[in-house]
Amino acid sequence: MKIINDYVRLMLFCGGLLLGIQIPALTDQYTKRVDAKLLESSQLLAGFQLTAERYFSGNIEQLISHYKQSNDAVFKQDAQNIQFIFERVKRLKEEFAALQGNGLSKAFHVLFSHDSAIMQETLSSYSYVIILDPMAFVWGFACALLLSSFIESLMKLVGLCIFKTTKTR
Repeated sequence: MKIINDYVRLMLFCGGLLLGIQIPALTDQYTKRVDAKLLESSQLLAGFQLTAERYFSGNIEQLISHYKQSNDAVFKQDAQNIQFIFERVKRLKEEFAALQGNGLSKAFHVLFSHDSAIMQETLSSYSYVIILDPMAFVWGFACALLLSSFIESLMKLVGLCIFKTTKTR
């Protein structure tokens, strides 16, 4: 029975290690997706930004307002489209800025305060890789220790409860 317990403990540790090593890879893929979306959205906005610079001292919000006030239905519709692209670029710049910190803050941002739509896209096309850098090893060993310690403590607690229940009968 002790051998089985040791193997289960070893498998939990290895599982936690493999799970933890994926955190830097997920962070990397998420960051690349945010960067690509920001680049694409910025390119879509670039032409409108040039018009705003030419006629509204670079203020794109004034351009949007001008389009909204137009009597032409096409311009009014374009105002909504430009507003959408402008807001998207702002959100993506904020997301990209949050990903420029150190590895720990970047990982915590990706794990706990990510953009849910971008995370869903990242997870749906996620490719499992093992990045061999110091941060991956730190995450791997930290997750391995936490997972194996938590499960083992939980199992001991369950064992104590069962032992006390059978002992009091």
